[in-house]
Order: sequence, then structure tokens, then C-alpha cells
Amino acid sequence: MVALYLAADIHRTVLSSAELRRFKARQLASASDPQNVALTTPNPDFRLFSEQRIKYYKNSLAEQFAPAIAILNIPKLHLEVPVLEGTDDLSLNRGVGHVAGTANPGENRNIAIAGHRDGFFRGLKDLGLGDTIEISTLGRTYTYTIDQITIVDPSDVTVLKPGTHASLTLITCYPFYFAGSAPKRYIVQASAADPAPSNRYAIGRQPPEAGGYDRQASAR
Repeated sequence: MVALYLAADIHRTVLSSAELRRFKARQLASASDPQNVALTTPNPDFRLFSEQRIKYYKNSLAEQFAPAIAILNIPKLHLEVPVLEGTDDLSLNRGVGHVAGTANPGENRNIAIAGHRDGFFRGLKDLGLGDTIEISTLGRTYTYTIDQITIVDPSDVTVLKPGTHASLTLITCYPFYFAGSAPKRYIVQASAADPAPSNRYAIGRQPPEAGGYDRQASAR
């Protein structure tokens, strides 16, 4: 059993490193294409993960996913994780999820990303005002500075409002070590350090449906 576990762990590490190398090669070859971002990152840091979430992550490596839309990087946490489209359970086991109806990277509106409190987003508890967050597509890296951290009820979807400038909202359940279904949401909001030009595809985008992110990424 130990040998099988070690073999699986080595396979995961090799696969993740190879995916990231391919992503960086595509960055150089196709800077204008925002698709086909790497699905995994090298050596996820499981120290803050719950045992169950580690199991779910490893199980997700056998599943097929659409290409990630970006890589989320939080330097203070040494966190680098793929951003997948949607906030279903499988996507949040593999990475973090882009909340449907919110802006895409590069748009002058609010991008919302959800993650599990016992997985990739448990480290959000250690962030503070002024810390930076980066989102990388194949074409560009966008930098955001944290300017607000709040705790809200699950029904409070004002954090998903489009806004009038480029911003980023990270969402996870709270308290971080609560046993069972967590009653609150922990919200990290950041503004673009260098706002992106207006994106014509953002025009006409409808605000997210009330409660949308909560139904898809409910308390874990």
C-alpha cells in the first residue's frame, strides 16, 4: 500500500510539473490566446488541506476538464492554482472556480473566484490589506491589491456586483475550521494595480443571479 501511494504521489508531481512547463511554453508561443491554461500546478502544498480534501484532489486528477481560464497566484501564500470555469464540486476539488456571470480576466469589471476553505483557499485567513494577488492568462498577468476583507451571509451577493473598474473578489466558506456546513462567507476584495482597458465583450454582461455562487459552491 505504501508503494502504491508513493507511486501515485510521484505520478501526480511529474504530471503537474509537466503541465506548468507546457503552459509557460504556450505563453511564449501564443500570447493572444486566453485558452488552454495548465490544469495543474507543481507540488500543491497540502499542509492546510483537510485529509478529505487531499483525497478529493487526488481523485480529480483522473477526471477530464475543460482548459483552465487562468492561473491564480498569491505570492504571500506561495499559492499557484488553476482557475477553472464554474464552481461545481469537481472543479473546486481540482483548483478554484470562476463564478459564472462575473468578469473574465482582462475585463474592467469584477472577477469572482470561489475556493474551498479546507483546500486551496484556507490560506486566505493569512492575507491582509495591501497584499497582492495575480491572475495570469497566456497573454498577460494582472495584478490586484487587497483593499477589503469582510465576512458576510451566504445570501449577500453584493460582493458579485460588476463594479465600474477592474477588481477581483475571492470567496470561501467561514469559519475556516468549522465542523459541518459553514454559516458564513469570507470575502477578499482587491482592486487592479493597473486597470485593464475596457473590454468590448464585457458590455451587456448581466449581473450574477442572486445566490448563484452559493448554490454552486455551498458550505464545504
